[in-house]
Amino acid sequence: MNERNFFNDPSVAVTRNLIIINFLIAFAATVSHKVQPSFDWYSYFSLHFWKSSAFHPAQLFTYMFLHSLDWSHVLFNMFSLFMFGRLLEQVMGAKKFLIFYAFCGVGAAITQEITWTIKFMPMLEQMNAITNEIAKMEADGALQTSSYRVGGIVMTSMEQWNAYSDSILCQYMTVGASGAVFGILLAFGMLFPNLPLFIMFIPIPVKAKYMVIGYAVLELFLGVHEVYKEVAHFAHLGGMLFGLILILYWKKKGEFDNRIGGFM
Repeated sequence: MNERNFFNDPSVAVTRNLIIINFLIAFAATVSHKVQPSFDWYSYFSLHFWKSSAFHPAQLFTYMFLHSLDWSHVLFNMFSLFMFGRLLEQVMGAKKFLIFYAFCGVGAAITQEITWTIKFMPMLEQMNAITNEIAKMEADGALQTSSYRVGGIVMTSMEQWNAYSDSILCQYMTVGASGAVFGILLAFGMLFPNLPLFIMFIPIPVKAKYMVIGYAVLELFLGVHEVYKEVAHFAHLGGMLFGLILILYWKKKGEFDNRIGGFM
């Protein structure tokens, strides 16, 4: 009889398949970028700001399977999923684990959209003011004899302004499984709070519950102070928050009893 390992153990099939899918998509996106650059994976599948023309509701799900062309992004996320996802899947069961992973990922996307909306509110108000002014000028026929200048660009029609403003909003996008992975980390800390873990560059073990709290505080600090602006810190927190909500919901239904292996 063959000894079970990560590659043939059915109890970790979801974790294994998620890792395989993420790596296959990362490989395909990398090859496509070099061979067929006209097909931009990020234009279609990354999460865009909801007020841009590039946004589609399906991106709330598809974005978590696409990573940056820098392979360190997908490697770090998949390593984390490998480390924590295996045990969680065995405890939760395949179906609940997959639901949990997707729920945290979508929750992280929703959190990112809310973050963008709050952050861009002044810009959106300014865009609305310009839209109203150009519309008034166009209605009065003023654009026939004069023009409206925005950022050094002369606007001669409402269509031109709409295209220009939309191009600005389309620049904002996010990708990656980090939100789902942070949800996995939260669940791991709740299921195995006192399990000692070794964190990179720290020579002493840290209990899982303290590691989760530490990551949450760090992400909140980085997000508030906008450190590493290219990283969606609040999306990470959103993944943890939605993971907490789902665990509390399952607990209320009697499907989680605070013990290792506590999912019935």
